[in-house]
Amino acid sequence: QVQLVESGGGLVQAGGSLRLSCAASGRSISKYAMGWFRQAPGQEREFVGGINWRGVRTDGADAVKGRFTISNDNAKNTAYLQMNSLKPEDTAVYYCAANVNSEWYVGKLRSWYDYWGQGTQVTVSS
Repeated sequence: QVQLVESGGGLVQAGGSLRLSCAASGRSISKYAMGWFRQAPGQEREFVGGINWRGVRTDGADAVKGRFTISNDNAKNTAYLQMNSLKPEDTAVYYCAANVNSEWYVGKLRSWYDYWGQGTQVTVSS
């Protein structure tokens, strides 16, 4: 089993920045992909972006391109979501997810991921 724990959410003013972390623990992980999703009230869960253990990234929603950056630290089994120039419409619960059997691919669908974190709230005030 793999446990994912997100941190770094909170309240920020529009134009500000936050960095979310997703730390994986449990069984040993060597080849993996981690994805970030978000879900606003009344909305579908949306793929924000992902990265695999090789550092290959997959872009997600057009709304975050150029503002959000994903990175990872294999030694720490941790992925990061750096969010800059935040807007009120970025307000959502942000989830990380992991697929621990991926060689190259980084999926965009929720069903592709094996493990999920509990989510962390990000609120952007105007």
